[in-house]
Amino acid sequence: MFVNDGVCAGVGVAIVAPGGYAPDEMALSRAEALLASYGCHVKSYYEPAAKHQRFGGTDDARIGQIHAAANDPDIQVVLSLRGGYGMSRLLHAIDFSMLAASGKLFVGHSDFTAFQMGLLVRTGAVSFSGPMICDDFSRPEPSDFTLHHFWQCLRNPECTVRFEVRENPVVDVSGVLWGGNLAMLAHLAGTPYLPQIDNGILFVEDINEHPYRVERMLLQLFHAGVLSRQKAIVFGDFSNYRLSDYDNGYDFAAMLAYLRAQLNVPVLTGLPFGHIRDKVTLPVGCTAHLVSNGESIRLTMSGYPFLSLTNW
Repeated sequence: MFVNDGVCAGVGVAIVAPGGYAPDEMALSRAEALLASYGCHVKSYYEPAAKHQRFGGTDDARIGQIHAAANDPDIQVVLSLRGGYGMSRLLHAIDFSMLAASGKLFVGHSDFTAFQMGLLVRTGAVSFSGPMICDDFSRPEPSDFTLHHFWQCLRNPECTVRFEVRENPVVDVSGVLWGGNLAMLAHLAGTPYLPQIDNGILFVEDINEHPYRVERMLLQLFHAGVLSRQKAIVFGDFSNYRLSDYDNGYDFAAMLAYLRAQLNVPVLTGLPFGHIRDKVTLPVGCTAHLVSNGESIRLTMSGYPFLSLTNW
């Protein structure tokens, strides 16, 4: 179990539900208790009784949660309750300028990617692709790896991720780190909420998506001119899909080989990020240096806001 070393003590953490609601309210209480055990002051703006349809509140209520958390002087970190669906309905009404000026560290992934892209394109502010209340903090046995890397990233001005995967291209590039859930990135293509990043390092992940759908979404970004402007594309986790006899040999490896043949940008795999138990935290919009020798990969991230002793 990850043990707080005291540096988390006094950090104000707000819980907001920009997408779906918590299906297990006992798990939510477990997450709040875990954060409190680190010494964090937890304030939930999510009200389980106020859930609306499949959402953690009406559209106006969910926008209100985000804005209220940003305006709370006792809060430093704003954690998304969960993903699901719902952020797309809020983008036009979110005051991104106010959120960026608040200095809060906004954290989430999956559907929360839409928020992160909107914040980046409208203000240039960095947010964090990382753990959410459900299920990262609410598990009966949370991942030590996930929690350790989360606090390590948020508490330091620089953070490095190392992983080993064979048959990756040799790469040594620097650029803006950006991306997130592939379905959300493809969904935002052609809208004002997808950043126009040149010479960036794009990371992508998804779940329950057959390889042909992954290929189709990436080709959408390719034909939109997004992929060719990047220095590298890094795959996180793509899992929980099902192949059938009809695929006739078309699997994830075949899809990856096809994409690598079509793109003039190196495509790397193995980033420990996505809808998985053990995930890293990635500052979206930070400066990154990606180095691969074909097997060992190092991603160093810097130039992002972090929790220092003077923040609270």
